[in-house]
Amino acid sequence: MKRVLVLGAGILGVHTAYFLRQRGYEVTVVDRQPGPALETSFANGSQISVSQSDPWASPHAPFKILKWLGKEDAPLLFRLRMDVNQWRWGLRFLYECLPSRAEHNTLQAMRLSEYSRRTLQALRHETGIEYDHAEAGIMMIHSNRASFDDAAEAAQLLIRNGERRDVLTVAEAVKIEPALAHTAPTLAGAIYAPNDESGDAYKFTIALAKLAAKMGVEFRYDMTIKRIEREGGAVSGVIVTSSDGKGETLTADDYVVALGSYSTAMLAGAGVDALIYPAKGYSATLPIVNKPGAPLGSITDDEMKIVFTTIGDRLRIAGTAELNGFDTTLNPVRCEALTRRAKHHFPDLCDWESVEYWTGLRPATPSNLPIIGQSRLKNLYLNTGHGTLGWTEGAGSAKALADIIAGSKPEVDYEFLGQPRA
Repeated sequence: MKRVLVLGAGILGVHTAYFLRQRGYEVTVVDRQPGPALETSFANGSQISVSQSDPWASPHAPFKILKWLGKEDAPLLFRLRMDVNQWRWGLRFLYECLPSRAEHNTLQAMRLSEYSRRTLQALRHETGIEYDHAEAGIMMIHSNRASFDDAAEAAQLLIRNGERRDVLTVAEAVKIEPALAHTAPTLAGAIYAPNDESGDAYKFTIALAKLAAKMGVEFRYDMTIKRIEREGGAVSGVIVTSSDGKGETLTADDYVVALGSYSTAMLAGAGVDALIYPAKGYSATLPIVNKPGAPLGSITDDEMKIVFTTIGDRLRIAGTAELNGFDTTLNPVRCEALTRRAKHHFPDLCDWESVEYWTGLRPATPSNLPIIGQSRLKNLYLNTGHGTLGWTEGAGSAKALADIIAGSKPEVDYEFLGQPRA
């Protein structure tokens, strides 16, 4: 039986381990945290958002970023640093803003996300995992008429390629999502994606990890990954250190890097270049005290890049992106921007004094497309760089990578590393 070592126990690592074990592989997962999904996967926006496949890098993005420079609560904030990787990333980002690249990237993300949504639905049916999921779609709201018109025009690309997006008047939006009644006078319009879903990514990943362990996957937590050792054109082992300081070398036939924002440095040590930069995101979680006024599904304030999702009896507010290296301190201004916008839309919904703020590093590529497939080292595979769409693309990315490792052709048309196009 072939052995696979998966580095990282977030959404991507756990899903990858599950699908590999289903195929009969002997799988070990290592992570520095005491359990699964405790970093980027822990408190995200909870959306399965195929409809939001549009990348950050678009023809309008450079002008918006310039306008936002220096604004502490900007939706996308570059904090320029003396960091070679940040500048490399930024230059490539500008290239990806070209209209032809933006369209290509949108369609790639849409195909992967749609496949992943189907994969998650099948996995949910197969496992019976409960995770406060809702199948009520995602409503994207706009307060600015010009922004709404631009979004309605951009939606046509996905519509032409088979992804449903309904362009709605404010009255139509409120009829579908009554939670918008209070804020309706401030809105210009909305776009609705009825096939999208939501749910607690952390709760799902915890349950899937338990199921994978019962199937025989070994999870080794509290293990710091020091470096990947290589010999010739292949990985020969991974050096790890346990919480008591004891070091050891873990070996396998194949290796998967699913380390999110930390993938770049780990891969560089093995001579593999992966252009990923941490995009720091924020979330706030609050108890809902007015359940009838809660969103039925998930709502995205598109101009502010903030999402509002009902997960059980809680409201999750998440969004913004800050490119500031690996800093994970909570910025009060950016935290308060989330709750301030939520109060604007839903003033009586939550106990606003009982807020729990969180921040995590999203592993972003300049194109917003994840890096999935076989690296230049023959037994080293990547499943990383999903940015804000790790929960949306996770199940499909993992299943596709398990196919690649097994020598099968993935079921989705995507530019996988080392694979011919479908």
